[in-house]
Amino acid sequence: MRGRLASIGAEESLLSEGWNLVLTEPGACATPHDIHLSAQFIPAPVPGTVAAALERAGLFDRENPQPLNTKDAWYLTRLFDTEPGEAILRFEGLATICHVFLNGQEILFSESMFTAHEMPVTLTGGDELALCFRALGPRLSEPGPRARWRPQMITPQGLKNVRNTLLGHMPGWCPEIHAVGPWRQISLARRGVASVDHVSVRAVLEENGAGRLSVSLCTAGEEPVMLLRCAGAEQGFEKIGDRHYSAILKLSDIEAWWPHTHGVPHLYDVTLVIDGEEHSLGKAGFRRIEVDHGADGNDFALVINGERVFCRGAVWTTADIARLPGERADYEPFLRLAAEAGMNMIRIGGTMAYETPDFFALCDALGLMVWQDFMFANFDYPKNDKAFIGHVHAEVEEFLHSVQLSPSLAVLCGGSEIHQQAAMFGLPPDFWSGPITDEIIPAICQRMRPDVPYVPNSPYGGAMPFSPNAGVTHYYGVGAYMRPLEDARRAEVRFAAESLAFAHVPQQRTLQRHLDVPPVHSPLWKERVPRDRGASWDFEDIRDFYLGLLYDLDPARLRRDDPERYLDLSRAVTGEVLEETFAEWRRKGSSCNGALVWTLQDLLPGPGWGVIDSTREPKPVWHAMRRAFRPVQAVFTDEGTNGLYVHVINETDKVVAVELDVACLREGRQQVASGSKAFNLDPRSVERIACTDLFGGFFDATYAFRFGAPSHDVSVAWLRSTMDGTLLAQAFHFPRGRAKAFHDATIEASFMREGDDWVIALATDRLAQSVHIDVEGYRAEEDWFHLAPGPAKRVKLIAAAGTDGDALPTGEIRSVGAARRFAL
Repeated sequence: MRGRLASIGAEESLLSEGWNLVLTEPGACATPHDIHLSAQFIPAPVPGTVAAALERAGLFDRENPQPLNTKDAWYLTRLFDTEPGEAILRFEGLATICHVFLNGQEILFSESMFTAHEMPVTLTGGDELALCFRALGPRLSEPGPRARWRPQMITPQGLKNVRNTLLGHMPGWCPEIHAVGPWRQISLARRGVASVDHVSVRAVLEENGAGRLSVSLCTAGEEPVMLLRCAGAEQGFEKIGDRHYSAILKLSDIEAWWPHTHGVPHLYDVTLVIDGEEHSLGKAGFRRIEVDHGADGNDFALVINGERVFCRGAVWTTADIARLPGERADYEPFLRLAAEAGMNMIRIGGTMAYETPDFFALCDALGLMVWQDFMFANFDYPKNDKAFIGHVHAEVEEFLHSVQLSPSLAVLCGGSEIHQQAAMFGLPPDFWSGPITDEIIPAICQRMRPDVPYVPNSPYGGAMPFSPNAGVTHYYGVGAYMRPLEDARRAEVRFAAESLAFAHVPQQRTLQRHLDVPPVHSPLWKERVPRDRGASWDFEDIRDFYLGLLYDLDPARLRRDDPERYLDLSRAVTGEVLEETFAEWRRKGSSCNGALVWTLQDLLPGPGWGVIDSTREPKPVWHAMRRAFRPVQAVFTDEGTNGLYVHVINETDKVVAVELDVACLREGRQQVASGSKAFNLDPRSVERIACTDLFGGFFDATYAFRFGAPSHDVSVAWLRSTMDGTLLAQAFHFPRGRAKAFHDATIEASFMREGDDWVIALATDRLAQSVHIDVEGYRAEEDWFHLAPGPAKRVKLIAAAGTDGDALPTGEIRSVGAARRFAL
């Protein structure tokens, strides 16, 4: 179902072809008939935006965007192929102040990009449909209700009074590309005799494991025979009012939906049968979600189907900042890479835009939970404006109805950083909250999706809303605040809805193709580096701080003397910080129940926040996430004089038979201490093992006691399956820092075929840090990993589109600790 206004049994056609765009001065034309024939008519895609239409015509540069909210934008078409008669025009989203004209007469006025409309019309044949998007700039300068605070990151302040995305209005965060136009579908529908609408569907997993599917609807048919089918069972409908019917189907033998890291995301087709004709209502997943607030009331942990789940993932931005697309093909590359990296949650933040049911259908199928903010962020929104509150009701109800069957919807949140913004301005707690996020939205959520937990704001809870040791936080202690890595434990994070923002450097091939300028020094490079408006630093400075901290190097001197090595260490360091931090958060005894990285994807190619660049290519840090997020995992923690510990994690619902080996290596190759243990790892469990127990006696693995010169420079843990010897996970610890474990390793590599795939086998004579596989036309399934001496590591190569898979690949191997490169 596409939303509250969608119906079954209606003939529907998309109005996507034959549109033209005309830009005029604000208020120059009152009706479409005022547009002069000499105006420039630009072919425009629908759904689409003014930016997308101009870009396709070669009139807009997303890298140097011109303001798009200073002109009126007219979309014009003629409905030559539609039959005369009664019909319904549906508008899924109009950004933002829009007048709709049919044959020169205004039939609709819309002032929220987040609400849909349907208008009954009488067509005469060859009708003229026109949409006028009035310039938003003048509207934003109009005075509105006085605000108690004014956020610095968003401009202009008048945005708080209109329902519009903040994308394009956050200097330093994203390109200033304004959302204007029919950004969601426009369609024409004609109701059938037995059409059905107002369909409400709810899937519930009861505590005894049974499923319950409830459907209610309205139909124009006279006493239709209707059945509800799901999972091999069916149930007839009962009439409960005038043209109103409902059915409840109980399913005693149902498989629960799980996030993919913890089980299988089972989905079931839901079918409505009307007088023998089948109509799909979508796919249902049966799951149960609660929040565990802990004994002290300050915790925040998601409990899925009775099991606590460690949530990890990233914050979604948009699949394309210019087009704001809503099709499955636009979402799929990013979401599949998210799942491949071991993420189990995506957050759609309040500074972005609502995504379509196709987004949620993909998350349902991939087993990705969605934390959904409503589109409210940072502002002190008007609370006494009845028209504004009406828009709030409409957008919340329509969004929830559009995803009413999605099991992936895991958390609903009133908005982003509203409480934090007020608190950071020094205002008392009475000023932090407001009726929109604390009363209106939760009431609607409770009525329409009572199965989904609600959070008033993100961050939320604690002495300050942003205090990491209570509730939900945005954690940047490690990151923007340049705290040492130990702060990830000291902060006692409970749940981080945002964390670890860095200017992540893309792969070199991406830079060569899309940003071929001198790194760091070029103004074009710096334009792509995110920053907080008004701050004297940017997120490249943050990355440089950790490069100096972890590698004991001066970043400024390094990028001057050896810019290529500087870039490679920059690519490696953010992944190293991420792995260390999540190791701390996933260890046994950690207070943390989940953390989401800021952000999933970039908006332009370059050193942005995204772990995937805008070309859909994973950045080096993505590979670190893939290691850090493994459901079966081994991590080290340095407990000082208590020694080195290994934490072995099994999030699956199966017993895993494993063997754990740990070795401390001198000069990256000679074992000076080692030990192993074979055991069964219970489902949903974490084991904490002291390395001294494996060694059979004392060994200063953390170099805490410092009795003489250090005897090793790296410790390595291997976690293997005892069933087939598969390497499940690997961990590394550097007691004297990573720079002391740089070695000029000799790496041997060879290609081999496995079915239709190329695989590369790698072996080293000593530790090689952050090994990069650079093969033309391929992406390495694993990359930027540490390679320890021992059996060869096998890495599959994933071919890019257009690559000749039969030809022998060529490329090179390098590591950050050595100057040598190895040709392939």
